[in-house]
Amino acid sequence: MASAMLKRSAMKSMVGSFRIGVTRSFASVSVGTDLVSSAPDVSLQKARTWDEGVSSKFSTTSLKDIFKGKKVVIFGLPGAFTGVCSAQHVPSYQKNIDKFKSKGVDSVICVSVNDPYTMNGWANNLQSKDTIEFYGDFDGSFHKSLELDKDLSAALLGHRSQRWSAYVVDGKVKVLNVEEVPSDFKVSGGEVILDQI
Repeated sequence: MASAMLKRSAMKSMVGSFRIGVTRSFASVSVGTDLVSSAPDVSLQKARTWDEGVSSKFSTTSLKDIFKGKKVVIFGLPGAFTGVCSAQHVPSYQKNIDKFKSKGVDSVICVSVNDPYTMNGWANNLQSKDTIEFYGDFDGSFHKSLELDKDLSAALLGHRSQRWSAYVVDGKVKVLNVEEVPSDFKVSGGEVILDQI
């Protein structure tokens, strides 16, 4: 037992050492925040093909249309086609989709700082488009408005999103998880938020 406690203590020290020199700002969004009011001029771009974009005249979707009158689970990721996001994060929501629906969730949404065409390709690649709605935050304005943005230039990604998840009812955040340690995707994984609803 002492050995296990020592290992945990060593791991905490190691994690703490990785945080040195990393600037971490906490999100302005919190439980109780009305997402529609917090970002009134922000809209997202539903995943689609280029031809669908042209035929819709490159339409966007307002936050009001996404959240008002609905129960939504939304999760944000650094980028489409990235390792952990593709292998573990999105699948953790996809495998729990029936459980979300049984709890009255109207939609499960994945949003990332990408264009809607990349998000469409990624959704198709993951075979998730029929269960999860994918949206692009092409310029990062949604994540910036909520202070959920993150500079990932060191990984050659530029300004992106933190990993986070929320349960939102009629636009208001009821549950919020924001990842603090880059390798701990479980904080905002599907199973975690499912247990919080």
